[in-house]
Amino acid sequence: MRVVVIGGTGLIGSKLVALLSAQGHQAVAASPGTGVNTLTGEGLAEALVGAEVVVDVSNSPSFEAAAVLEFFETSTRNLLAAEAVAGVRHHVALSVVGTERLPESGYFRAKIAQEKLIASSAVPYSLVHATQFFEFVGGIVDSATDGSTVRLAHVLIQPMAADDVAAALLDVAVGAPTNGRVEIAGPERFRLDDLGRRFLAGRDDPRDVVTDPAAPYFGARLQEDTLVPLGDAALGSTRLEEWTAR
Repeated sequence: MRVVVIGGTGLIGSKLVALLSAQGHQAVAASPGTGVNTLTGEGLAEALVGAEVVVDVSNSPSFEAAAVLEFFETSTRNLLAAEAVAGVRHHVALSVVGTERLPESGYFRAKIAQEKLIASSAVPYSLVHATQFFEFVGGIVDSATDGSTVRLAHVLIQPMAADDVAAALLDVAVGAPTNGRVEIAGPERFRLDDLGRRFLAGRDDPRDVVTDPAAPYFGARLQEDTLVPLGDAALGSTRLEEWTAR
């Protein structure tokens, strides 16, 4: 099976390409660095020749509201149009658990727009909503930092390892389209502020985490369960201690 991975040279994409190749699939890592640009359309038609499945794990280089919306709308429109011409039978897109509950955030509004484009297209699809990655906890902490203080809400979070995200995407990509959403998450739940403290302590980082119920999360106010699955989710196997030990 020929599977084109958009964002195939990034954290998740590169792991997915390796897993697909190990199973004997023809995996194509598509990114601007390999000559495929979904924003301009450069190299897109050529990359999709013979493709049965496209997995989009790309992300915007900017989280500014207008820029991220432009990225996801333009790249998704270009990609879906090219897939229709190429006869792609399954479009898989990686998104985030809680996206629909975070419309205050420009980033998540853009992800909502992306998902609407996918659901309204003629290409059969599967949306994979993942909780945040262990690898992204540092980014969360940095975004919440003001000087030497990190303000985080005392809400639930259920992060997972990038390896487990890639493994779940593999299962979805080689399966039949769901024309809907599946959710994946880590095996453990934490409190966001406590997770931030553990992250900083593990790196001897002197920043101080202050619990703040009003602390924004990429521009949005969090409720208790915004960042965790509300129903059944497929769980990864990697626990925080195991991931940290790596």
